[in-house]
Amino acid sequence: MKAEAHSDRVKLQASSFKPPPLAAYVHIPWCVKKCPYCDFNSHTSHDALPEAEYVDALIEDLEQDLQALDGLPARPLTSIFFGGGTPSLFSAAALDRFLQALNQRVPFAGDIEITLEANPGTFEQAKFRDYRLAGINRLSIGIQSFNAEHLKALGRIHDDHEALGAVEMARRAGFDNLNLDLMHGLPNQDNAQAMADLDQAMALAPEHLSWYQLTLEPNTVFYSRPPTLPEEDILWSIQEAGLQRLAAGGYAQYEISAYARDGRRARHNLNYWQYGDFLGLGAGAHGKLTDTNGAVQRYWKTRLPKDYLNPEKAYLAGSKTLDSDELPFDFLMNALRLVDGVPSAWYAERTGQSLDNIVATLKQAEAKGLLEPWQQQLRPTERGRLFLNDLLEMFL
Repeated sequence: MKAEAHSDRVKLQASSFKPPPLAAYVHIPWCVKKCPYCDFNSHTSHDALPEAEYVDALIEDLEQDLQALDGLPARPLTSIFFGGGTPSLFSAAALDRFLQALNQRVPFAGDIEITLEANPGTFEQAKFRDYRLAGINRLSIGIQSFNAEHLKALGRIHDDHEALGAVEMARRAGFDNLNLDLMHGLPNQDNAQAMADLDQAMALAPEHLSWYQLTLEPNTVFYSRPPTLPEEDILWSIQEAGLQRLAAGGYAQYEISAYARDGRRARHNLNYWQYGDFLGLGAGAHGKLTDTNGAVQRYWKTRLPKDYLNPEKAYLAGSKTLDSDELPFDFLMNALRLVDGVPSAWYAERTGQSLDNIVATLKQAEAKGLLEPWQQQLRPTERGRLFLNDLLEMFL
């Protein structure tokens, strides 16, 4: 049995506390090949994956997390997200075993959204049909580009034909809720190539698109050996043209890099941005829980798969209960990513603090044209979305 490592939690006074929705994030850390731009907790697998052992560990990890829910109001899970790595390397049987164990311990909402991240190079028709039968009802497919040259530059294991085939197989397997991940600002990419990628993605009619610019993150190959990226004026033209195309194609922007058809916003990601709670299970997973006094705890699990699977080591690597002066920034860093923001009343409900504590700063942000009138809704202006870092820094 692994040792537990739970920290003491500071209590805040919160007369207006209402338990936020509860979700679960499950991290599968292995992938076929580490991409040069990737800074996620992913590890190349050279041998057969330890599926059974990892699911056993996930269930024991869950048991320990559930102790932190003791005394809190019972809440069903509104969404589950299998992220990675490449979760689609795991069999449907392994994921089904975990989902059944999770459902035995925490009830699922009747309309729960269960998302699996998948890469085109891992698609097999029967396998994805079995995922659907196991209850997974949403796929997020890591396309990144339909251009063979750009896929090669990004170190992807699939080509443009496999990208198209993955979407077709997903539809045949019964998935009617698809997200396609697509990057722009790729090495040596011009505006026409970026728009060709976007046009191809929209032609496939996914319900959701995640369209975001490639950035060079620390601790990646691209960071240490930077490729030649487009100039700023090209990046700006891609962004402007892309926004127009997406809107014309029926994809409404609701977050910085998220676009969806009506009624198809990613429920799991919305829970993050709306400051909901979520269990964090698996190697390197992060979680967030709020107690009845409004104290917000963020926690994270040990990163390396070998340590996570080691019975002598704790699953929990660390945790932090946010101080009262950290909560405004932590809440708004998420909420103000949303085009529509969040109801102002949620600030008190989900942080345990009165909105009066930040009224002076809210007024300053409104005066600078970064925030809409905030009495009913905490919502950035168009200028505020463009200069989001400047807006958020006001609350540090």
